[in-house]
Amino acid sequence: MKLFFESYECKIDDKGRVKLPAHLVRSLQEEGISKLVVKRSVFQQCIEAYPPNPWEEIMQKINGLNRFIKNNADFIRTFTAGVRESEIDASERILITKDLKSYAHLQKDLVINGVGNFFEIWDKETYEKNLAASAEDFSVLAESVMGTSSNETLT
Repeated sequence: MKLFFESYECKIDDKGRVKLPAHLVRSLQEEGISKLVVKRSVFQQCIEAYPPNPWEEIMQKINGLNRFIKNNADFIRTFTAGVRESEIDASERILITKDLKSYAHLQKDLVINGVGNFFEIWDKETYEKNLAASAEDFSVLAESVMGTSSNETLT
């Protein structure tokens, strides 16, 4: 599975159709991917878009949860709220439903940000504010996440 690590600027139309950048479409086509699973992000006010294989891995973990434990049932319900499968159409667009568009406050200008085996879809203004706010704390975050968890060094 190809990893997504690039950021792109694109647009969403009034009907919720997002024209995917050509480079991203080529990457998806090389992997034989013609549809994505889109959902609300758990931690951010954006949309996450998953190719089928990474999504299936997540759902296998979720399906392994005991649904007779209230926290598990609550988590499953909230995590899967608004999940939609979106085919990449002939014009290289995906559809973001009204509820997801509203959740992420998607206006006209968007940023698609690759974050590994999926990518995020952000309202451009929200994305830039998020980056600016976290820029101050990024060195502390980087040290706590990457600097002390392993004896290995990144090169």
